[in-house]
Amino acid sequence: MSVMKLAYQSLKNRRTTALLTIFSIAISVALLLGVEKVRVEAKNSFTSTVSGTDLIVGARSSSLNLLLYSVFHIGNATNNITWETYQDLSSDPAVAWTIPISLGDSHKGYRVVGTSQDMFKHFLYGDKEHLSFVDGKPFNDVYDAVLGSEVAQTLGYHIGAQIALSHGIEKKSLQSHDDKPFHVTGILAPTGTPMDRVIMISLGGMEALHIDWVNGAPPVAAFAISAERARAMHLQPSSITAYYVGLKSRIAAFRYQRSVNEYRQEALSAILPGVALGELWKLVGSAEKALLVVSGMVVVAGLLGMLTTILTSLNERRREMAILRSVGARPWHIFVLMITESLIYGVVGTALGFAFTYGLLFAVQPVVQSYLGLHLAITLPGQFESLLAGLIVVGATVLGAIPAWRAYRNSLADGLTVRI
Repeated sequence: MSVMKLAYQSLKNRRTTALLTIFSIAISVALLLGVEKVRVEAKNSFTSTVSGTDLIVGARSSSLNLLLYSVFHIGNATNNITWETYQDLSSDPAVAWTIPISLGDSHKGYRVVGTSQDMFKHFLYGDKEHLSFVDGKPFNDVYDAVLGSEVAQTLGYHIGAQIALSHGIEKKSLQSHDDKPFHVTGILAPTGTPMDRVIMISLGGMEALHIDWVNGAPPVAAFAISAERARAMHLQPSSITAYYVGLKSRIAAFRYQRSVNEYRQEALSAILPGVALGELWKLVGSAEKALLVVSGMVVVAGLLGMLTTILTSLNERRREMAILRSVGARPWHIFVLMITESLIYGVVGTALGFAFTYGLLFAVQPVVQSYLGLHLAITLPGQFESLLAGLIVVGATVLGAIPAWRAYRNSLADGLTVRI
C-alpha cells in the first residue's frame, strides 16, 4: 500500500477530527483571500474614481482638499473661480475640453452638482468608461436633473419625479428651493464612484436657484423671482467651484499646471488627479493593511490548530505505528506518513478555501455592486493567490515535520511494544 493511500485511510478513520482541521484551514484561507480581493478592488475603484482627466483646477488650497470636494464632493471649496477666469484659462491652446462644476446645494443628504453637457461627453471613470444611463437622458431644460444610481435607488425616484433642492449640504436644511422644483430626466448606471451619490443639474439651473438670493440669504416674498421668470433671465453663472481639464497632449500638463498656479488675477491651484488620489490612498489605506495582517494571523492560527491536532493524536496512534512496524514499515515510513497527512491537510484546506472564496464572490458580487458601488471582479487566481496557496501548503508541510519527527522517534523507541 502506498504512503498516500495509507495516509488517506488513516485520516478516514479519524474523519471528524480531520474534517474539522481542514475546515478551519479553509475558513482562514477564505478570509485572507476575501480580504485581499476586497482590498485590491477597493484600491482599484478608489484610484479609478476619475480617469482621462489631466488636471483639476480650483481655488488655492491643498491638493487633497481640492480633490476631496471636486471629485468626492466632501467638504467645501475655500473660494470660487470667476466665470471670466474660467473662460480665460479654458481658451489655452493646449486645452481640448473642460468640465465646469458648481457645488453648494443638496437634496436629502446628497450633493447637487451643477455642470454642463460636457460632463456626459468627456468625464471618464474606471477603465476610461463614459457615464451611461439606465433610464432617461441628460438634462436639457433649466429645471432638469440627472440622478446617480444610489440616489435613485435609495430615495425611490423615477423618470419624471419632481424634487425640491435645498441650500447647503445639511441633510435637513431649513432653506429649501421649493419655489423652483426640478424634474428627473435621467438616472445614471452604477459606476462605483461618487457619481452614484450626486444629483446633476445644469449650471443655468444652479444659477436660477440663487438668482434672487442675496449674500447667501433667501429673498423676502416681495422680491422673490418665480421659476418661470428665472427661466427667461440671463442664467450665465458668475462663478464656479472647480473644473476638470483634458489636454490635447499630456506633455503640456506641467506647463498648464504652472500657468494656473501662477495666474495673477486669482489664487488658483491645478492638481494631477492621479497623483492626488495616490496621496489620499496612502492616508486611508493603512486600515486595509492592518486587516490583511490580521487575516494572515488567522491563517497562521489555522495551521497551528492543525499542528496541535496532529500532536494531540500522537499518543493515541502509537499502537497504530507499532502495527505498521510489525508489517515491515521502517521509521522513515512513519515520518513520511505524518508529513503526507500534513500535506493533505494543507492542500485540501487551501483548495476548499479557494472554493469558499469564489463561491462567496459569486453570491455577494451583485449585492456589493448595488449597495456599496464596489465592483468585485471575479478572475482566475493571480500571482498573489498562487503564491499564497504555495506558502500555506509549504507551511503545513513544514509544521507537519514536528509531529512526524516525534512519531519517528517513538517508532524507534517503541519497537513492537507500546508504552501505556
